[in-house]
Amino acid sequence: MRPQRDVPIGIIVSLLVCTVLYIAVVAVLTGMVKFDQLDINAPVSTAFKQKGMAWAEGLIATAGVAGITSVLLVMMLSGPRVFLAMARDGLLPKATFGDVHPKFRTPWKSTMLVGTFVGTLAGFLPIDALLHLANIGTLLAFVIVCAAVLIMRKKHPEAERPFRCPWVPFVPVMGVLTCLMLMFSLPVANWWRLIAWLALGFVIYFAYGKKHSVMRQQNV
Repeated sequence: MRPQRDVPIGIIVSLLVCTVLYIAVVAVLTGMVKFDQLDINAPVSTAFKQKGMAWAEGLIATAGVAGITSVLLVMMLSGPRVFLAMARDGLLPKATFGDVHPKFRTPWKSTMLVGTFVGTLAGFLPIDALLHLANIGTLLAFVIVCAAVLIMRKKHPEAERPFRCPWVPFVPVMGVLTCLMLMFSLPVANWWRLIAWLALGFVIYFAYGKKHSVMRQQNV
């Protein structure tokens, strides 16, 4: 096993396969029903319903709920581990976000906090607002990562890299541009939510993270 090679290949191949499958599903749907008659909230199940296949509609709706549930679980599992890494870097309180369960070896306090926070937002905010906020936040993260590749290549070319981005600067520049294009296609109200979310992050950083940052202490 060579994670430095296998993980990037697996990610790229998975994205390509998913892209092809999404295009194939859209081609099938528009062949079944005119595009202006599709329900954007549940296009697949609605298309089968309009063709008189009620059994397929229920099956697809059930599979959709199961798929969303699995994605939510993955996101809720990954979030606490991101906070764990940030806590180890000194950007968040270690007593809460860096505490690992002695038996299960998981960030249990952070997991409970994230679960409570996500459940509260899901219970009181419109689902469209949450979806747009998740989308713009993910795209912003991609923009930052792509920009970081350019900055690291310029300022720290000697840094150890388990995986090197190919075709620099073309790939990171295109990544920034395409993600920004998708971000600007989202509603204006979502940008205000993003600004508020970033403001909260800056408050946490300047109030706690900057002073306790491990990297900052090493460079002093």
